[in-house]
Amino acid sequence: MKTLSYIFFIAVIGLIIGCDNNSVADKSDTQGKATVSDEITRLGEIPSSLSEGLSDEEKSELKKQIFPQELDNDSEAAEKKFKMLVENAKAGNAEAQNNLGVMYYTGEAISKSPSGKILDNDPELAAGWFYRAAEQGYADAQFNLGLMYVNGEGVEKDMNHAVELFKKAAEQGHIDAQNNLGAMYFTGEGVNRDEKEAIKWFEKAASQGNSDAQANLDAIKANQ
Repeated sequence: MKTLSYIFFIAVIGLIIGCDNNSVADKSDTQGKATVSDEITRLGEIPSSLSEGLSDEEKSELKKQIFPQELDNDSEAAEKKFKMLVENAKAGNAEAQNNLGVMYYTGEAISKSPSGKILDNDPELAAGWFYRAAEQGYADAQFNLGLMYVNGEGVEKDMNHAVELFKKAAEQGHIDAQNNLGAMYFTGEGVNRDEKEAIKWFEKAASQGNSDAQANLDAIKANQ
């Protein structure tokens, strides 16, 4: 399971990027169509356009900047693992699709623009993979795609759609989605403001140990 990190506090609304647990696009539109890009530079491989004219030492340093740290130890194993992840994602495995989305969002997986430019990250590709997994009811992907709609990254900003996605994940017990949903009900972002509903979702998240939800509950009580 791999997700981007939660976004909401009552006082501050912003995106904090991060990952929760273990395993983690295509361009997605509002109809959810997604196509797999064929412009992916494989992990463990430095494009010739970047390495041309560099010394071995410079290539090594460039590799450290571009690729995940694990590649320094075993690039062949990491590349094999990445290929398997892609294969599983294409075969319809929701967890693999979500995890691949996170890799493209964070820049762990390298992709190129249509002109061939190396991208630091690829939110459109990420959103496409999140969409595929979310359509299968995968809570982490519903949460991640919800964040994309909140911030307008890889998709058009749509707070209403974000609420729908957070609610689907929250109803499955996704802690951060519960906290986010509570914040959206409290602020009236993408949904009619409803403090009671906000408290309900904060309480659900707090009961599972979410400290941010507990802080939100404390803030509400302090202002009552």
